[in-house]
Amino acid sequence: MKFRLATAISLFLILTGCGTADKESADTDVAVDWATEAKRIASESIIVDTHIDVPYRLYDKWEDVTVATDGGDFDYPRAVAGGLNAPFMSIFTPAKLEAEGKSRARADELIDMVLRIVDSAPDKFAIARSADEVEAQFSKGIISLPLGMENGSPIEGDLANLQHFYDRGIRYITLTHSLTNHISDSSYDKNKPWDGLSEFGEEVVMEMNRLGIMVDISHVSDAAFYDVMAITTVPAIASHSSARHFTPEFERNMSDDMIKVLAANGGVIMVNYGSSFVTEAANKYSIGRQAAYKGYRTDNELEDSDELNKEFNATYDESHGGLPFADIEDVLDHIDHIVALAGVEHVGIGSDFDGVGDSLPTGLKDVASYPNLVEGLLRRGYTEENIKNILGENLLRVWRQIEAAADTNE
Repeated sequence: MKFRLATAISLFLILTGCGTADKESADTDVAVDWATEAKRIASESIIVDTHIDVPYRLYDKWEDVTVATDGGDFDYPRAVAGGLNAPFMSIFTPAKLEAEGKSRARADELIDMVLRIVDSAPDKFAIARSADEVEAQFSKGIISLPLGMENGSPIEGDLANLQHFYDRGIRYITLTHSLTNHISDSSYDKNKPWDGLSEFGEEVVMEMNRLGIMVDISHVSDAAFYDVMAITTVPAIASHSSARHFTPEFERNMSDDMIKVLAANGGVIMVNYGSSFVTEAANKYSIGRQAAYKGYRTDNELEDSDELNKEFNATYDESHGGLPFADIEDVLDHIDHIVALAGVEHVGIGSDFDGVGDSLPTGLKDVASYPNLVEGLLRRGYTEENIKNILGENLLRVWRQIEAAADTNE
């Protein structure tokens, strides 16, 4: 599956009698070729990133991402530079809104925001409701904006809402988020009343299969994952999860067995870039910081807010040395590990750009950086076909399988 290019070149040089100076020059040329090849592959491939939190980023403070922006990880010029063609816009509903009965309304607001982006620049962006539309828009040089719903709370106990959101363009749903909801237990929540999926959650999975909405198992508890695998009749995805092998006891990532089961189901795990998802050191630091923040709020009777959290984190980092950032090699290690477990057909990209704050790894700081990942894959011996699978073809394959199964249900 892999071909070690540097090893092959070294052997060629030895067999042809080239001297040391020539080999050093050749190695330099190879490095330049890797970078050039990476840019070519990124520009010629369909890059699907299944989790970018642009709508949530823009909810409180609007920025025009159709042009260059000072903040955030995504805008049109950087997406073009990185070769990004199909970033799934995350329609994220905070867990606390379920108890307030405001989840569906918030999801509709965020979908409206994505439509606003598209309507303001139809020569740059278009909604994508199918894998075929992604390909057609790629051929026209237009960036597709498919929609994924992060947190199933907007379903609000009514299966009819699945049809509503499908009609609005939602093509995957992450069943839960940071708290257990009416559909599924959460990996982040110690309270797990359903021991997996609720009875209604089982109905949700079956209805998603019928409609052609991808079931996303990121954020669910381990028991809920296995419930989904037992129920779903089509492949599922993990839209932004990484390998638990590197972050022991972090339930939000997937265990080796879960990765194998997902692959046997035909699904794909889309690797999350956040440093706390990628290395044990960053994970432990992040968990410690979160615990300290919770204690600070409790002691001072303060309401949670993004601004307060940001201020606290800055103070905490100053006194604790700061988050130990992962780097691109760590992310590549996750890809290697998943490939070794499940095969190259079952891994993709779910960066969590605009969703993991300042914790992005060195070398992968925004959507202009996909060529860096491609270069790293080339250096590790992945073929161009392998790389195109990882960049987007694997996800498009699963999407088409789910569309085809839905068509037979009509």
